[in-house]
Amino acid sequence: MSMKKRVVVGLSGGVDSSVAAYLLKQQGYEVIGMFMKNWHDDSVTISDECPWIDDSNDAMIVAQHLGIPFQAIDLSEQYKARIVDYMFNEYQRGRTPNPDVLCNREIKFDVFLHAALKLGADFVATGHYCRRAVTEVNGRTTYQLLAGKDPNKDQSYFLCQLTQEQLSRSLFPIGELLKPEVRALAKEAGLVTADKKDSQGLCFVGKVHLPEFLQQRLGPKKGKVVNIPAEAVSFGNGYAHDDLAALTMPYTLAPEAGKVVGDHNGAHYYTIGQRKGLNIGGFPEPLFVIGTDTDRNIIYTGMGEEHPGLYRRGLFVPNADEHWIRPDLQLAVGESRDYMARIRYRQPLAKCTLHKRPEGLYVIFEKPTKSITPGQFVAWYEDEELIGSGVINA
Repeated sequence: MSMKKRVVVGLSGGVDSSVAAYLLKQQGYEVIGMFMKNWHDDSVTISDECPWIDDSNDAMIVAQHLGIPFQAIDLSEQYKARIVDYMFNEYQRGRTPNPDVLCNREIKFDVFLHAALKLGADFVATGHYCRRAVTEVNGRTTYQLLAGKDPNKDQSYFLCQLTQEQLSRSLFPIGELLKPEVRALAKEAGLVTADKKDSQGLCFVGKVHLPEFLQQRLGPKKGKVVNIPAEAVSFGNGYAHDDLAALTMPYTLAPEAGKVVGDHNGAHYYTIGQRKGLNIGGFPEPLFVIGTDTDRNIIYTGMGEEHPGLYRRGLFVPNADEHWIRPDLQLAVGESRDYMARIRYRQPLAKCTLHKRPEGLYVIFEKPTKSITPGQFVAWYEDEELIGSGVINA
């Protein structure tokens, strides 16, 4: 009887997951390839551009080439319930969710993981650029999520909601490699995906543009764009270090200071810091979204990258949305600790202090931070290790 450890690899039809499967086979694992079909809603006009059929074929060709079993699994029902519906609810509330983080938490490392365990798998593996390490804390095995070795491709942020249980079952075979090394290995192994472009689409909508996708589901709703001059923005006592709630508040506006400069099709299509899609000219510098009011259907804009309305000192994560990959490092009420954090993928890490209070977690940055967006995830790191994350509430 074979004592090989069994791994189910999420083969997406891209080069990264193909090389992950190849490396695991080289390392002596019993490898099964599985393609996840997450989305096929023909009421949304993306079928022409949606590459999932090609991706599925590429995944199958890679599996045949490597001589590993292959199957496709249709997770579109769970995907709709857990990701798409959640996204629409968030957008309707004027928040901006991150579908990639959600897809990993809800689909790849939950529904998919359970499907793999039913096949007798010991692990699931993906083509993410991140690493897993194992350490011991107070006599207990503790799993660590580390940044990928390639600084341009590190994807640890997308996995910021994983749990110890999920990490204990996960492998990231390409985390130690740089992207050019991954492509070189794919060529060497004769994989059909070696020169395939990286997909830029969201986890579920192929190449569709999110605003169009949302418009089809949420429906347009005309409203006013109000431009706020820089001098009309004030932070009250937002720079007093002892008032954490004030530090996380967006600016306050002198309401009479704003001027209507145009129309929009629905406040829920716009996100803080957005520049594209406003289509309002006649200003010396571009306009950026500095606030959205979905109740009154108003968008607030500010002119230029340095508009003070784009910047804030901190953010707040309610208790229910706080998540520690390392539960042993969780802050108790009244405790504070310094970390490095980012509020979006690829953003450079910035110094911050986490303050735990009865109502939740305040993340206060050393320097004012641009485009803090409710609904997005903040993730905090110690050196290379991602310690925890939370959904930005305000």
